[in-house]
Amino acid sequence: MTSTTFAAPTASLQMYDFGDLVIANDALWRLIRDGLRHQGHAAPDSLTRGPDLMAIWRAPDMLLSQTCGYPFRAQLNPIVALVGTPDYGVPDCPPGQYCSYFVARKDDPRSELAAFDGVALAYNDPMSQSGWAAPQTYAAELGLHLPAGLVTQGHRLTVRAVADGRADIGAVDAVTWRHLMRLDENAQKLKVIARTPPSPGLPLITAQHGLTKVLFDTVAQAIADLPAPIRTILGLRGLIAIPASAYLAVPNPPPPDQISV
Repeated sequence: MTSTTFAAPTASLQMYDFGDLVIANDALWRLIRDGLRHQGHAAPDSLTRGPDLMAIWRAPDMLLSQTCGYPFRAQLNPIVALVGTPDYGVPDCPPGQYCSYFVARKDDPRSELAAFDGVALAYNDPMSQSGWAAPQTYAAELGLHLPAGLVTQGHRLTVRAVADGRADIGAVDAVTWRHLMRLDENAQKLKVIARTPPSPGLPLITAQHGLTKVLFDTVAQAIADLPAPIRTILGLRGLIAIPASAYLAVPNPPPPDQISV
């Protein structure tokens, strides 16, 4: 058996990292990197990108990464420290918070979430706050049943699955949806039929518990120093200090195998 290893230290910003966001994240990282080095802290030249996100998040030499709220509260909280939460200025959400959108095809006559009661939900991952946890919690609060449907392995793939008819309804986080609306023609085929209540957004984390303040201040300054076009691509407004307790207070839904047809 082999294990995933990384050279120390590592950094990763993969949660919104496709299309022109790749170059924009690289630009953001260079500012963070140089800010850390100026203060005498080691920082990798470039970002780590790879399919095994949990391995990246669990790496003992992980300097900075962005994770999802569900794995943070369910698995990562005991071993990583919360740095801060990027504020993407999501409409009708407090700073640093976001929500999920339920999406369906534009030609589907159903226009309200209640009309999809009993319809299988396409979602990216069972450990996703925006793709699984928030939608299921909200549906249950409304007395609706959205059985576990197609597992797509990514929000973009959820949008594609609904657009091409492999699913009738899917859940996508609001920030990804914003990016897809300008970058992915499949999103243009869909409509938003409902949204979940806000919850804390995707947090930045570190395995270096003694560097949380340094990292917060450095990332905040890097965001402020971004050229306006890059900040616009990323949709960043700043960095918010949301306490870990706010993430841990978010409810966990039953796993997919308990929400079946």
